[in-house]
Amino acid sequence: MKKLVTLLTITLALVAQPMLANVPNPPKKQVAKGMLKHIVLFKFKPETTPEKVAEIIAAFEALPSQIKEIKGFEWGTNNSPEKLDKGLTHAFILTFANAADRDTYLPHPAHKAFGGIVGPWLADVTVVDFTDKMK
Repeated sequence: MKKLVTLLTITLALVAQPMLANVPNPPKKQVAKGMLKHIVLFKFKPETTPEKVAEIIAAFEALPSQIKEIKGFEWGTNNSPEKLDKGLTHAFILTFANAADRDTYLPHPAHKAFGGIVGPWLADVTVVDFTDKMK
């Protein structure tokens, strides 16, 4: 009986091995460890037209071509069904190699110019930065 259980265990292990090899492992993270994410959330004033929003977004999208420290740029509009957005409608994620690159970006003339474009149209803005700590 003991030999039969051992034989069945070995057989099961051999049969399961190829099946387990085909199970995809989900990625643990999107970017290299230590990358800094700069998250910016906008709430526009009610009088901001869709054309003005498009102009602001185009100006923001241009920053990576003007500031070499920006390693990644993503944006989208809120579509959360949770209704916890506090009126924030647009989300932007800028990726930097490290905090030093982010610190170069903040006072950069192109970033300052963008602030002049967007500032008068904002009812609220939230900024959160974090460094990826995923193992």
